[in-house]
Amino acid sequence: MDNLTHSLVGAVMGQAGLKQKTGLAMPALIIGANLPDVDAACFFWLEGSEHLGFRRGITHGPPAMVLLPLVLAALLWGWDRWQTKRGKRPEDRLPVHFGWLYVLSFIGCLSHPALDWLNVYGVRFLEPFSSQWFYGDTLFIIDVWLWALLAVTTWLSLRTEKRGGNWKRPAWIGSVIGLAYIALNGLFTQAAVTRDSDVISPGREVIASPVPLRFWEREMIIGGNGRYQIVNPAIERLDPEDVTPEIGAQYVANVGECEVPDISYQVPAWRTEIGAFLFWTRTPFATRREGGGIILHDARFYDPRARDRFSVVLLDVECVELTER
Repeated sequence: MDNLTHSLVGAVMGQAGLKQKTGLAMPALIIGANLPDVDAACFFWLEGSEHLGFRRGITHGPPAMVLLPLVLAALLWGWDRWQTKRGKRPEDRLPVHFGWLYVLSFIGCLSHPALDWLNVYGVRFLEPFSSQWFYGDTLFIIDVWLWALLAVTTWLSLRTEKRGGNWKRPAWIGSVIGLAYIALNGLFTQAAVTRDSDVISPGREVIASPVPLRFWEREMIIGGNGRYQIVNPAIERLDPEDVTPEIGAQYVANVGECEVPDISYQVPAWRTEIGAFLFWTRTPFATRREGGGIILHDARFYDPRARDRFSVVLLDVECVELTER
């Protein structure tokens, strides 16, 4: 998920009562909720799409969930000591307890991969022990409705606290509503996948991808072996004829014209752009490039009307046309 969502989740957890455990609890929760995204620093040394093989991996796995909170707790504890020595420590700050700082930093960090799992991009929970990707297919990566819920919840809690009321209650109510909203979206995804299972051939991948704003709708991605159909949410139900590539229905985008090359690599995936893409992609397909070569895409993030940020150009690979339907 985006970092605003992660930050608001950390804030709501603090307003639910966790901020009373120790001084600097809110920074521990909010920073901790964003800390696994420290892997974004890879953009400074990786080029093109190489980041796809590195992001949402090592900093989202078990060792990081132990070490990152420890680093954050130590920095916050050191900050409190530094302010104390210089007489700049706020008088209203609670005593700082290192153990609680670590626990809250850990809770914040743990919330991060849990939220990242909810979208179609995926996360590698077990890195470095396993590089398997996990996908929740539940929320769009930027969910404005979740933004609104978390922001209003935080505001109401802070406003109630300022007035001397029960400020934990709004946070708890908002948390329950938020979890119910996520569960409801999970049901929408499951319903979309099972609704048309009778017209989907066995062995074909079916992904129900959440769409922006219309959280109750799903973009269906159906196919495999380099050929996919991206079905617009406007279709209420797939017709058996609509899942054949020959049908050029306005609601269905048939993508994939070249074979996806089988490129083996001996180095870690993130060290080569092509290897990183193939390591990361879930629904790969290739198109012919004007002027020669091919372009690798991922059906989850393909939009022919916009610049495709999730693609790799292979100039020296000839397009081998797909013939099998």
